[in-house]
Amino acid sequence: MKSRYWFAIWLLLSGLVAASTSAAPIGVCPAPALSRLVRHKVISGETLEGIARQYNLIPATLMGMNPVLRTGKAPIGAEILVPPYNGIRVEVAAGQNWRSVAAQYKVRPDVLFEVNGCQAAPKVVFVPGVNWSPVEGQPPAPANSIGLSGYPLSANASLLLGYGWYFPTGRDQPVFHTGMDLAAEIGTPVLAVGDGTIAFAGQQGARGNLVVINHQQGYQTRYAQLASINVRAGQTVKRGATIGTVGKTGTPSSSAPHLHFEVRSNSKLGWVADDPSPILKRNR
Repeated sequence: MKSRYWFAIWLLLSGLVAASTSAAPIGVCPAPALSRLVRHKVISGETLEGIARQYNLIPATLMGMNPVLRTGKAPIGAEILVPPYNGIRVEVAAGQNWRSVAAQYKVRPDVLFEVNGCQAAPKVVFVPGVNWSPVEGQPPAPANSIGLSGYPLSANASLLLGYGWYFPTGRDQPVFHTGMDLAAEIGTPVLAVGDGTIAFAGQQGARGNLVVINHQQGYQTRYAQLASINVRAGQTVKRGATIGTVGKTGTPSSSAPHLHFEVRSNSKLGWVADDPSPILKRNR
């Protein structure tokens, strides 16, 4: 059964079957992510951030799915759509296939195909791991040209979990890991890898205590699972500044104490997660 399933995926991604051809065998693929949207009616006292935490999402995901939230406020009585995980809703342009859509958003085509229910030629898809942004940014400059020349810990750390898709223990569906988990003892100082402005500093669901730094030329770094936070939103920091300490305050993908570190680039698609390994290897 599985061999037929992956053969069907290969045919679709290779363009060797027509768009009208049925996809994988029935019962193998999960329901499309966009068919699993939850409707949430905003009640008095709720905020955008609070609703996002309730569903273990970031506010940008809800804003992308619901234009009524794009002012940053949650109007009482508004009925909003909540996706099963972070990502964006994308209309597929004429002439695009799974491979081209996946390349545009930097995800694996087979995973994108499965997340969307193994449909042969959908007109709308859900792309996981991409953050909605209201601003169409310019293509970012290479990371090595923008001053991300620091290392997020005071000493070199071993890698617990890398960037990309992986299968969590006990699950048969892949999960996209948007950064790198670096082994470190609880309380270890966490350092800014470059000059920038604090865009967010606070608790963020499964990420625990999170600090987000905006850097020049469309780059952003994120530091999650922190035990403590030493900065506040709007503050400017220099490379090497202590922004917090290592902890386990969220739902970590790695069991050992670690820092979850991300690098993201701003584009018209939103804040897209990039592989941090080139920066970490160069700056060790």
